[in-house]
Amino acid sequence: MSERRAADLAFAIALAERAGRLLASRYERVESIELKGAKDVVTEVDHASEALVLRAIRRRFPADGFLGEEGGARPVEPGPGQSGGPGRSANAAARSHPASDARPALAGGRVWVVDPLDGTVNFANGLPFFCFSLALVEDGRPVVGVIRDPLRRETFAASDDGPALLGGRPVRVSRKTRLVDLVVALSVAGRGAEARARSVRRVVRITRSMGSAALSCAYVANGRFDAFGQSAGLSSWDIAAAGLIAERAGATVTAIDGGPWFRLDAPTGALGLMAAPPAHHARLLELVREP
Repeated sequence: MSERRAADLAFAIALAERAGRLLASRYERVESIELKGAKDVVTEVDHASEALVLRAIRRRFPADGFLGEEGGARPVEPGPGQSGGPGRSANAAARSHPASDARPALAGGRVWVVDPLDGTVNFANGLPFFCFSLALVEDGRPVVGVIRDPLRRETFAASDDGPALLGGRPVRVSRKTRLVDLVVALSVAGRGAEARARSVRRVVRITRSMGSAALSCAYVANGRFDAFGQSAGLSSWDIAAAGLIAERAGATVTAIDGGPWFRLDAPTGALGLMAAPPAHHARLLELVREP
């Protein structure tokens, strides 16, 4: 791992642990729950977690961009004397856009992508399956990813030039050879969704839907889930870190159409993902895709 990448990864891990402590301290102590969609909610803890991250990035990497689930896309303003650095040209472009449409302008530089609380419905209901997700994207590609499970005090992490790690130790994807033995995190939507979900359930041991895409996908990295598939409804902040971690652990990771799995400029909820051991990826992808 390069010295620069190691420094970025260490920063992301330390920041994820700080955010995780905040989430853990507020678990089952939520004061405000607001609807932000027909089936989605946001709490004051989501906002507090994202604000913590933005402040830390502003101090450490003032020339980098930022994309958060709650705050949208924005540049992190350079401080005095900051005339350049990685991501500077992207931020200059982004300042000419309102936050709601600034995302494409960030695609060319360094951008920190955060989901301050993935699994908010679980968190708000007292269900202990949620996480914090942070990724560094360079030139449109995730290069550092960290997932923090604050209740289990576990940190999944990876960089694009190193192994996937859990608690600092390398992890690898499931080595199961038979499709029938797989335990798969699965969410299928769209045309023929029930039939496609049944087709997966018929050939694997069992499927689960846990309520946090980021943590479920990260679990592929050490085989807790043998595979993760979600046909739609994902955003870049859901998958930037977890997809990289699964990939560096040896999983084949693609979009549901089989193409590249990450797009920084994708509209909210427009992405789907399949992460699975190479031996099983093609078959699972075939079953999950819309006909």
